[in-house]
Amino acid sequence: MLLKKLPLSAPPSLGAVRRCLSAQPSTSLKESPELPKTGHEPQLYTTHSYDKITNLRKQYLTPNVTSYYKKPLLIHKGSMQWLFDHEGRRYLDMFGGIVTVSVGHCHPKVNAALEEQMNTLWHTTNIYMHPKIHEYAEKLLSKMPGDLKNVYFVNSGSEANDLAMMIARLYSGNQEIISFRNAYHGASPYTMGLTAHSTWRYPLPGVSNGMIHAMNPDPYSGIWGGKNCRDSPVQTNRHCDCPADQCLASGKYYNELEQVFKYSLPRGKVAAMFAESIQGVGGTVQYPKGYIKRAAELVRANGGLFVADEVQSGFARTGEHYWGFEGHDIVPDIVTMAKGIGNGFPIGAVVTSRKVAEVLSQALHFNTYGGNPLASAVGIAVLDVSTS
Repeated sequence: MLLKKLPLSAPPSLGAVRRCLSAQPSTSLKESPELPKTGHEPQLYTTHSYDKITNLRKQYLTPNVTSYYKKPLLIHKGSMQWLFDHEGRRYLDMFGGIVTVSVGHCHPKVNAALEEQMNTLWHTTNIYMHPKIHEYAEKLLSKMPGDLKNVYFVNSGSEANDLAMMIARLYSGNQEIISFRNAYHGASPYTMGLTAHSTWRYPLPGVSNGMIHAMNPDPYSGIWGGKNCRDSPVQTNRHCDCPADQCLASGKYYNELEQVFKYSLPRGKVAAMFAESIQGVGGTVQYPKGYIKRAAELVRANGGLFVADEVQSGFARTGEHYWGFEGHDIVPDIVTMAKGIGNGFPIGAVVTSRKVAEVLSQALHFNTYGGNPLASAVGIAVLDVSTS
C-alpha cells in the first residue's frame, strides 16, 4: 500500500493521499488501490481547458485566492462522497469543502427540495412572510436544548459570529470579549480580532478593540497535558497519572483563565467568551476534561455570555452528539452555526434565548438574504437527512 511506503519521519502529503485515492492507478505508484465502483457516471467536461481556467483565475480573481498543489485540481462534478475532475478522475472527498458538505455532494433529497423551491419562490424579504423560514426555524430549534428557542438567520459563519458579538455586548453592557489563542471565528473586519491566528490578520486599526486572547487549553501540544493525557484526542490508551475524577491539565489551564479575569478585564467584567466546541482551523484541537464547563460558569459569574461556535462541529459532525457543545455538558447562551447547516448552500444562524434576543429590538437590524426561501428549503432538507 502507498501509505506504508512513505517515510515514517514525515506524514503523507495531501498530494500523496490524493494519488492513493485516485480511481486511475498512477504509473509511478503501481500498488495504489482502485476506488470501489459507483453507479454515478459524470457528464464529460466540455467547458474551458485547464490552461484557460488557470489563466482566468490569475487574471480576474484577487491574488489572495490560493490553491492547493502546484497543479491545482479542477473539480467538475460531485456526487455524495465523490468528486470528479475535468479529466474524469474520481476522488474520495475527505475535505468536504472545509467541513461544509455535511450530507454529500448533490444529495438527491436536498437537490429535490431546492428544485421545488426554485420553481415556487426564490426571494422576497422577511418584512413580508413566506412559509419556509418559519418551518425551518421550528425544525432547527427543536434540536436545541434549554431555552435556546430564538434564531436569526444569516449567510455565513463570519456573519453569525459578527452578530453574536454585537448581541453579547448589547446584552451584557460590557465590551471585552475573550477567545482562545489558536481560535478561528471568521475573517470579517469584526471577527478578525476574535480570530487568533496571525496568518488571518491584516494590520488594520481597531481590529483588536475589546478582544482578549486567553491561553489555549490544548491537552496535546500545550504546556500542560502532553501525549500521555487521557483527554488528548490522539492518545490511544487513554492512560495518565491524574486521579480518575480529575484532570490536572484542565485545572492549570483554568487557573490561567482566572488570571485573565483578574488582570486583563475592567473590574472583572466581560461581554462574552467565544469557543469552538472543537477547534477547526487551529488543527482539530480538543480541550481537557471539564475545562469548557468551568470556563462558561466563570464567564457568567462575571456578567458575560458563553458563545459556542458550532460552525464546524455542529450538525452531527462529532458523531457522538448533534452539537459539539453537548460533549462539554453545557448549554451555551448563544450558539453560532454555518457550513454544514446548508451542505454548501450559503446559510448561517445565531440561536439564543428570547431574553437575550430582545436586545436586537433596540434598533433596526436586517439581513437581506438571511433565511430566504431557497436557503430555508435547503436547511430543512439537510436537517431531515442528517437526522434520518
